[in-house]
Amino acid sequence: MRLGIDLDGVVADFNSGWIRRYNEQFGADVAFDSMVAWDGIPALTHFRHMGEFWEWAKDHDGHSLFRHLDTYDGAVDALRRLARAHAVVIITRKPGWATHDTFAWIAEHRLPTREVHITRHKWTVTCDLYLDDGPHVLEELVAMRPESIVCRFVRPWNDPVPGAEDISSWADFEEFVAARTP
Repeated sequence: MRLGIDLDGVVADFNSGWIRRYNEQFGADVAFDSMVAWDGIPALTHFRHMGEFWEWAKDHDGHSLFRHLDTYDGAVDALRRLARAHAVVIITRKPGWATHDTFAWIAEHRLPTREVHITRHKWTVTCDLYLDDGPHVLEELVAMRPESIVCRFVRPWNDPVPGAEDISSWADFEEFVAARTP
């Protein structure tokens, strides 16, 4: 199967990454578990809107914020196991200024893929199964890819999406894929 895998919020721990950097740079004390809403960053920081946040995210030690993210526990190992029998297709949405850092991050973490798509419309990449955490992305995938299986990686910032299967861990995802593999 072709497995369409999102990065931020699924493989890369975007929220811990930006919170760690924000707390260090501004002497803040934003809790790592405080992100409970999509685009909820302005409510937790001094940024008045997401545009200000993204402007800040552009430069951190000569790289964008995306270059400095950790992976979620078990994500890379699970992808490596899945890649033995399936094509892992990375499908992520990033600002143009983060493209090089995204490819460098994928290489550094040795993600088992030969195919990476950086696109606003993830549904344009044909896959048998998608794994994402973005509420709007999940809704689009369900609507535009009815022939595919869409899985929501359950996170505090997303709610169930009709037509999407809930996945709460990488172990659950591996089991889910195995149960659907001929």
